[in-house]
Order: sequence, then structure tokens, then C-alpha cells
Amino acid sequence: MKTKIWLASIAASVALCACAPSVPVQGVQFTPVAATQQQRMRIVDTVHIRLSTGYSRRISSGSLWRLAGELPQGFAYRPINDVFTVEGRQVHEAWLVVKNERLVGFYLPGESHFSPLDPTQSITTETLHD
Repeated sequence: MKTKIWLASIAASVALCACAPSVPVQGVQFTPVAATQQQRMRIVDTVHIRLSTGYSRRISSGSLWRLAGELPQGFAYRPINDVFTVEGRQVHEAWLVVKNERLVGFYLPGESHFSPLDPTQSITTETLHD
């Protein structure tokens, strides 16, 4: 009896893990910016994001981000004094990718991939001058 309960709980755990889809990714060429070009930006209005994986994320107003590099899809900004993640089957560190005042996706620095956001979202930022 104990074996059946144990097997049932293992099967349920495996089934739950298999439910979440993977974060969609694409190979990408990331070009870092020089330290002298690493401008900072502040998020003006909170952005609520619904990922294709079914998970949600929030980018808080007032949060600070530093320009880290450029991708064909836009400019990549990494959080300052924080960690931002996107989630699917796994959790990935993520940097914002912004183009023409739109959040177009995320750069995943641990894997050197781009994860598109569909649909893209408007994002209001202000550049901070050091």
C-alpha cells in the first residue's frame, strides 16, 4: 500500500513539472557596450507582463536598469541591485530588451539567448544622466 502511494505521489510530481512550457528562445548575437556607454534608465510606470508560458511578471515603477548591450531586436538593460527572472519549465535570469519604447522581449545572459515577448508592450522610461 505504501509503495502505491509513493508511486502515485512521484507520478503526480512528474506530471506537474511537465505542465509548464519552456520559455521560447532564439539564438542571438549580443554586443556589449563599453563601460562609458552604460547609461541608466528608470521605469516610469509599472509594467505587468503575461508570458507565453502562463506566468506573469511585474517591472516596478522606479526600478533602475543599466544598458548592457545591443541585440538585433533592441537594447538590453540589466537590473541594478536586483535580479529579474522569467519563468516557464525553468527560471531564467532575464534582462529587458527595449526598442522604440516597446518591451520586445528578454535577453537571457546565462544562455546567451533572446526570448521574444508576444505581444510586445509599451514601456515608459527615463534616462538618468550620471
